[in-house]
Amino acid sequence: MLNYPVNSNDIRLLLSEVIWLELEDFDNAIDNSKFVNSEAQQWQTYLNTLASIGCEKWLSTRIPQKVICKETNVLEDIYHLHLGDYKICPIAIEHLLDEVVKIPSSAAVHFYVVVEVLEEEEQVIIRGVLRYDELMNYRNQFNLELRDGYYQVPLSLFDTELNHLLFYYYFSEPLAIPLPVTSAQSSLVSLQRSLNNTITKLSEWLEGVFEQSWQTIDTLINPEANLALSTRITQRGAKKAKLIDLGVQLGYKTVALLVNITEESDEKLGVLIQVHPTGGERYLPPDLKLTLLSKAGKTLQEVTSRLQDNYIQLKFFKGESGKRFSVELSLGENRKVKEDFEL
Repeated sequence: MLNYPVNSNDIRLLLSEVIWLELEDFDNAIDNSKFVNSEAQQWQTYLNTLASIGCEKWLSTRIPQKVICKETNVLEDIYHLHLGDYKICPIAIEHLLDEVVKIPSSAAVHFYVVVEVLEEEEQVIIRGVLRYDELMNYRNQFNLELRDGYYQVPLSLFDTELNHLLFYYYFSEPLAIPLPVTSAQSSLVSLQRSLNNTITKLSEWLEGVFEQSWQTIDTLINPEANLALSTRITQRGAKKAKLIDLGVQLGYKTVALLVNITEESDEKLGVLIQVHPTGGERYLPPDLKLTLLSKAGKTLQEVTSRLQDNYIQLKFFKGESGKRFSVELSLGENRKVKEDFEL
């Protein structure tokens, strides 16, 4: 028996599901919320980011030997965690009074983890877990319809015994919870994905002419990365960045493709190309490949991100005005984006 007064805060401290948030967690949430326009959606993005961070921390404490990978797409409001081959979607709620949880239909993952975000108390509480097959069974049993792209399910549907998620990780296989297979047509679209099929004429940048899709560096990467960038990249010439989505339909995260064009003394144009994380992310996704291609498609250079690379870049190169080349970003076999350039 406890021999001292106990209040609700004390009880939360005793719960292993309580995860404390740190200042940088709030900074990341604020950075992510800046990518969306409406005030209401900004708040939800803020909460979703904190829920994702809290869930990642909880998993890291329970399975410390396993690296938890994140896939974040704030534009599509998708937050996924990868625990080995298992996919997990944290679902943020502000309080338990609503007793209804909204699950995005676009998030086909093995587990949905409902996370109560207590912003003022600087903590989140992991409340329960729901398998994908359980969600589908509930949908079929009660003819559940989508509302604005979300399934609305009772909080009571979630399993409060969180160790069951850990049980699946240690003693089962992801195939035990089958997920919908991406159609061949969708795969083909993904293979052929290109954000902009037009050729970007870099020489026009030196005259102050920029396409709308290319933005200032400050708008796409965080200030710390921008400061680091200023020490690595030349201050001459023109610099712009473009948001690259590695697969909106599949919920993969975005990165920023940075291009710096300069006039060189030998009447050639110099090019430096880098890729940085966006949305408050500190590191690029591992195995992200940046490739320089000739006009004929021959590989000239390539570099691949490692586990904790905060940027990758191609070696500086020069060419004559009018010369064409392409840059390809790829993550796996089916996730490729190509940008075409002319000097």
